[in-house]
Parts: sequence; structure tokens; C-alpha cells
Amino acid sequence: MKWVIRIIGALMLIVVLVVVGLLMLPAERIAGIAADQLRKVTGRDVTITGDVSMTFWPVLGVSADRLEVGNADWAKEGAMLSTSNAAIGVDAMALLRGEIRITNIAAESPTIRLESRRDGRASWQFTDATGAAQIETGTAPERTARPVAIEKLNITDATLIYDAEGADLLTYSGVDLSLDWPEGSGPADLRAVLRPAGAPVTVAARIGAFSQFLAGEVQPVEATVTAPSGEVTLDGRAALNGAVAGRVAFDTSDTAAFLAALGQPGVALPRGLGQRLAVTTDLTLTPERRLSLRELVADLGGNTLRGAADIGLNGTPQVNAQLNAGALDLTGVTGGGAAEGADATAGAGGGGWSTAPIDASGLAAFNGEIALSADSIDLGALKLGASRTLLSNDRSRMVFEMREVAGYGGRLTGQFVMNNRSGLSVGGAVQAQGVQMNPLLTDLADLTRFSGQGDAEVSFLGVGQSVDAIMRSLSGKGAVKVGRGTIEGIDLDALLGSFDVKGGTTIFDSLGAKFTMDAGVLRNDDLLLLLPNFNATGAGQVNLGAQTLDYTVTPKALRVNGDRGLAVPVRISGPWADPSIRPDLKAAVDLNFAAEKAQIEDRVKQKLAEELDLDPQDGRSIEEAVKDKVEDRLKQRLLKILE
Repeated sequence: MKWVIRIIGALMLIVVLVVVGLLMLPAERIAGIAADQLRKVTGRDVTITGDVSMTFWPVLGVSADRLEVGNADWAKEGAMLSTSNAAIGVDAMALLRGEIRITNIAAESPTIRLESRRDGRASWQFTDATGAAQIETGTAPERTARPVAIEKLNITDATLIYDAEGADLLTYSGVDLSLDWPEGSGPADLRAVLRPAGAPVTVAARIGAFSQFLAGEVQPVEATVTAPSGEVTLDGRAALNGAVAGRVAFDTSDTAAFLAALGQPGVALPRGLGQRLAVTTDLTLTPERRLSLRELVADLGGNTLRGAADIGLNGTPQVNAQLNAGALDLTGVTGGGAAEGADATAGAGGGGWSTAPIDASGLAAFNGEIALSADSIDLGALKLGASRTLLSNDRSRMVFEMREVAGYGGRLTGQFVMNNRSGLSVGGAVQAQGVQMNPLLTDLADLTRFSGQGDAEVSFLGVGQSVDAIMRSLSGKGAVKVGRGTIEGIDLDALLGSFDVKGGTTIFDSLGAKFTMDAGVLRNDDLLLLLPNFNATGAGQVNLGAQTLDYTVTPKALRVNGDRGLAVPVRISGPWADPSIRPDLKAAVDLNFAAEKAQIEDRVKQKLAEELDLDPQDGRSIEEAVKDKVEDRLKQRLLKILE
């Protein structure tokens, strides 16, 4: 019992001596001890300067005007951490056991500079090097670190600078950071609040085996990024070198607002292509900033895509993707629908093309290629069926290549181009085989009176920031060839029989025509329409921009008027929604009775010559003879008056 009492007494004496020894040390000496311990933990130069205050038990604490932690010797810039009003607390009992247990680190308005290199080096990777940084090329320390834990870390109003080799320099101010790491070998909870654009963006994460994570090992991670209008969650694994893998969910009610909160303002995504998002995917991100997405399901706010993608994130995203869609609506890109509340009409009677501005800035969001399969595609001006297409984008020039596309009862090939490099332009070259002309012409030009199955081709170019401006600028050329079909609103059989052009339907056997376009006006002069007992030619123009037409169709009855037939030109003019259709009788007379008219004119001239006693040899015309005859009569009457 005496030996037990003696041992306890000796231990108490030792504790008293240690405590008294600490109490007798000046504050600057305590600050030196704390800096030395931090130097051993981090392998970096640590200096504590300025006025220093301290606490002794159970926490050995130091508060200083200034704390600075040096950077890795390969780093380009200055200290990794420099701050004023810093406070550090160390567990004194743990220190007596040879452990470094930092109970608290607090700092106000520090500057934190983090750097990483492609070879895996990171300035935040530490080693117990007794004052000398040892991490030069590896991601793990070369020697076993002493037991170390930081129970609490609180940093307010920090300036965070992140320099990743090969990427843009990132700088954030007004950052709040906190760390809760109660057990050195256990998990840690981290929380950061950043304000890249003023609004708070919160990052919360729980990392398993945090000490091993700091040593560069891959550890389980649960993380959430919350910003105005959206949230991103990760359930997976990560390492300090930037490698991440796991299941990601991304939900936004306003993608533009979410990206603006992250410091990416001015991103305007088209309707149905990301204005709001609900995305889930298996994600893999490499330290080289190569992003791989698998099992991707993305609701883009009206369109849903499924598939896989590989994306390079250095600079403008470089995309290579294979996607499947159901009914794909691209009218948000092509301007097929008017913006809510906008004046979407022009022209007489409230009709016309949409004048709502087309925002095509989303074309600058990425470069690359997207192979797309869809059950149907709505391009606004064109509506396609089952399709296999390739969408490629290069510096705001998007090419939509139709490889295997069903549409309008036939097959379409060619490409559609949108270019927003220096103002918006659209163009392309499209070939259609075996398509139904009525729905095709209805979608392209709102022409509903014509039907039939046939082939067509068109190349076109339009410029403008609205559908109306584009249609008024269209240029190009094309051709159409149609088999049996109909023209609503006019019955050419009835026309040739009674000159009645009100209503009815013309049924034809074939139709062919070529056309050109310039300044939004389509012109044609070689229309040939074949009917069972007639044929018809046509020439004129269709003003695509103004939605008017001035076109003359000349049907000719083949089995009347002897062998010459009977032709009655019909002029179709006015707005194409309700055109005026009337026969040109003067032209009909000129066409059908030219010989009879010439005979009648000859007979009249002969009769006049007889009445005027005109000698054919004197060379005078009938008009001159009439004039001379009138002058003679007037002279005779004048002489009688004078007599």
C-alpha cells in the first residue's frame, strides 16, 4: 500500500511540475511550442507573430495576431494560409502521451491558397516531417505520421484561391469553412459556404477515415452542394487529387439561376433543353478533369434523354455522347414557338411568322458530337418521325445531320445548320423521298391546299433573330415532283366548262416544278401539271416572308376547240391563307382565239379600206387614211362656212 501511495504521489508531483513549468513559460514560448507542433504535423514552416495570449489546462491554447502556414516548396505562390486573429488549442494530456490532438483552430479573414498539379501533387497534402515538407511527387507520405487529429476548425470570411494545373484560376471571397473531426481515425464532417456571385452556396460533406483521405487515399464521400434554385448530391468515393466516382443527382428549378450562383452568369438555355433539370447518373471524374457519365437519365424540362457521355471539362466542355430520346421537342432552339407574352405575330389580320427573338446563346455551351436516336423530333418548321441523327457543335455552329429519318410518310436525308457565331443564321440541304406533301408544306409554309405523295429537295439559307426575319431573308433553290394528288379550292374541270372558280377540287396525275428563293420570295416558271383531260402550266412567285402569293396557273383542255385545245389562265393572288382565284379572260382570248382575232382584224381593216377608198399602193396605214379623211371633211365644212 505504501508503494501505491508513493507511486501516486510521484505521479502527482510530476504533473504539478509539468503544470508549473508550463505556467512559468512566457506566452511567446508557448506560441513557439504550438508552432513547432503544427510544423511537425504539416511538414510546413509555421510562424505565430504579434501579441500572443494563452490558456494552459486542459487545453493548451494560443491566440495570436498573425498565423502563417507555408506552402509546398514546389508551389508557385506564397503561404498556404495566412491570417490575423488566429487561435489554436492543443489537448495537453494527449500531448503528454505523445499525441497531437488539436482541439480547435479558428481564424478570421484568412487567405487560403491551394495548388494541385497533374502528377498528383497537392499543397494540402501534409506529412509529419519535423519541419520539412516531404511530398514532392507522391500522394502519400513517405513516413508514418504521428497520431494527429483536429477536432474543430472554424474559418470565417476567408479568401480561397485554387490553382489547378491546366485549368482556370479560381478565386472566392467571403468563404466560411468548418471541420468537425472528433476521432483521428474516424470520419469528418466538413461544411463550406461560398459566395461566388453574392448568393450563398453551401457545400456539406462527410468523409470516412479522414486522416487517410488527407494522406491521399480514396475514401467514401457523401456530399451535397446547395445553391439558389438547385442542388447536387454525391454518394460515392473520392480522393484529394480530384478523382471522384459515385451516384450523382442534380435537380434545378432554374438552371440559369443555379449556374449564376456558382459564378457562371449569362447562360441562357433553350426551352426544353435544360432550363430546369432532373438528372441522375453514375459519375467518374479523373484528376485530368475528364468526366464520364453512365446510366444517364436527364429530364431537361420537357425532353428526357438516356444514355452515356464523356466530357472534357478544361475550358468549353468537349462532349462525346450517345443518347436516346422519346418525343424530342427542339422548338426551343429553332424558335418554333413564341415566347410567352411576346408579340409573336406580324402581317395583316394578325397572321404571320413569330417575331419573338430567338435566343441561340445556348449554342456556345459546348463543343463536340452527340449521336441521337429518337421516336420523333419536332424542329418547329419540320416534324420528323423515328430518327437516327448526329448533332455536332463547333464554336456556336450546330449541324443537325439526318442519317436515317422517317418523316411525312417517307424518308428524309440531309442536314440542318444553325450558326450563331456572328448573328443567327439557319440553313441546310434536305432531300425528301416518298413524302406526303400536304403535311410537309403545311409545316414548312402553312400551305394546306395541296396534297399528294412525291419527292422534293431544297437548299436554303436564312439570317435573322426571329422566325419572321429568317423567312423574309430566305435564299436558295429546290425542286418538287409529285404523283397523283389534289388542289383544294379550285376545280379546273369546272373552270374550263363554265369559268366558275368558286370552290371545288382539282385531281391531277402528276406535278413537277423547280424554284429559286431570294429575299424571302420563291419564284417558279416551269410548273407542269398533268390531268386526265387537261394539262396546266404555271409561273409566278410566293412571298414566304409576307405569306402572300401571285401565281398564274394556265390549264388547257386538250379535246376541245379542234386540235388546238382550250386554255384559261387563272391568277391566284393575295394572302395564301385566303387567296383570290379568278380567270384572266383577256389572256384566255389571246391564247385561244389568236387566229380568229387576227382574221377579224383583217376583215375590219379591209372594210375600212374600202370605205376610205384606200389604195394599197400608196403606203398609208388605215389610221393615216382615217386621219386624212377626217381632215378633208373638216376642210370642206370650213370652206362652206367661209363662203
